[in-house]
Amino acid sequence: MTAILYTLVLFFLIRIVSLLISISNEKRILKQGAVQYGRANSFLLSILHISFYSASFYEAYIQHTLFDIYSQVGLCLLIFAYTILFYVIYELREIWTVKLYILPNQKIVKSFLFRTVKHPNYFLNIIPELIGVGLLCHAWKTMLWLLPVYLVVLGIRIYQEEHAMRQITDPVPPVTGSEK
Repeated sequence: MTAILYTLVLFFLIRIVSLLISISNEKRILKQGAVQYGRANSFLLSILHISFYSASFYEAYIQHTLFDIYSQVGLCLLIFAYTILFYVIYELREIWTVKLYILPNQKIVKSFLFRTVKHPNYFLNIIPELIGVGLLCHAWKTMLWLLPVYLVVLGIRIYQEEHAMRQITDPVPPVTGSEK
């Protein structure tokens, strides 16, 4: 059990490093005129992320979870998810934040990862990370109750991001017959 809890704390601390990068980037892009979208949703995602880690930690602690095959698969998922996280941070560089910001004249990243996978930060980082944490800790109740809620809020985030990004790719709405 101790190995699992230490592992979870280690990954949480690595997540804090990503938050520090996000905060630094946020300060910079706000000075450049970035506009935030989905403020309440971003707050809710943060609360759910912390809650997921905390509930998983609690489940591992009270169950005296042993490091078994589920934990090993969870650890592999976490390593994969965090590798993707830092690759996404690398690809997006100074515009990467945990919040949804759009800069004036923001360029769209068209690297291999972003051309191949739509929303790689969500589908290759966040979701595998949460499943990995759940498996690592044998947090079955947390995955049963919190993961669906998280996925709904994440779905809203994806919708908000696509809506905001449409303003970059299609800033002028097309003229319809009734507007002519």
